[in-house]
Amino acid sequence: MKLLPTDIRVALVGYGFVGRTVHAPLIEATPGLRLAIVASRQREIVLSELAAVEVTDPDTAFAHENIDLVVIASPNDSHFSLARAALQAGKHVVVDKPFTTTLREARELTALSHAQGRLLSVFQNRRWDSDFLTVRTVIEQGVMGDVLHFESHMDRFRPQVRDRWRELPGPGSGLWFDVGPHLVDQALQVFGMPQEITATLANQRVGAQTDDWAHVLLDYGRRKVILHCSLLVASGSPRFTVHGTRGSLIKRLPDQQESQLRAGMRPDDPQWGIDSDCASFYDGESPPREIASQRGDYGEYYRAIVMALNTGSPSPVSPEEAINVMTILEAAARSSAEGTTVSFPTA
Repeated sequence: MKLLPTDIRVALVGYGFVGRTVHAPLIEATPGLRLAIVASRQREIVLSELAAVEVTDPDTAFAHENIDLVVIASPNDSHFSLARAALQAGKHVVVDKPFTTTLREARELTALSHAQGRLLSVFQNRRWDSDFLTVRTVIEQGVMGDVLHFESHMDRFRPQVRDRWRELPGPGSGLWFDVGPHLVDQALQVFGMPQEITATLANQRVGAQTDDWAHVLLDYGRRKVILHCSLLVASGSPRFTVHGTRGSLIKRLPDQQESQLRAGMRPDDPQWGIDSDCASFYDGESPPREIASQRGDYGEYYRAIVMALNTGSPSPVSPEEAINVMTILEAAARSSAEGTTVSFPTA
């Protein structure tokens, strides 16, 4: 892999919510990255917010000789074709989650990145959520003992079906492919690949055309990992519930970085990523012990990308890790559709 100049020139493809609210601010806040091109049809909006960038189409961006890194933040069903074109043009590529809409596509892109000698990574930003960092650290420190039950929820209250691509039938649409990649990636980071998976996906809202409820069980033998998401939870759910042989851990409120970005906070703000909601540890005898939440920081992802491109250090999220996530996403959809439990080969 070639070494790049300190100033890595970035082309961002897509300026919808994810590109505009998440990727653009993070790229601009990362030393060593320069957002040079935005590929979008929303030219006026882009230039009103990012006056220094060039606005063009994806093909022109990929052909630009001075672009080093392409970030794909377009609708899910375009990830594969755009990432493939960028790799074929000799660019390094970051793809927003989900990696692709099929496992076959994920494997094809991975093989192409190796053949081209280019970095390929998936933006699994929620590895740097305050809630996940806190829970993972407590588990790894052995406070919980042997963890036997791990439950992870990403629930929202959106009772009205909206006219947008995420809620229309098609590859990569639905709640499971929207939220599932986060839930799965976090679980695999802590526990690795499961032995089996059993899942149910459902359309619960009136008029829903895609899944808006998912309940997925990753089976590790004695340990059970439950991943759950729904669009009909007004009361909120604990973000994490963990039970082990030495006690239980509850983390109630989620990371605030997405809310901060929606509110216009920049990643260099002193309050960025701060989570005032403590986790609670119960040992069955004493009053619950409050454990301060770690600070979240999505910027860690892009700083690691800069290091990987400039020094050859490992990518923050490898395509092989993303393939494992895609394996689980597909297996869950199959399990739900067929009413079966899907087993995975053991090493």
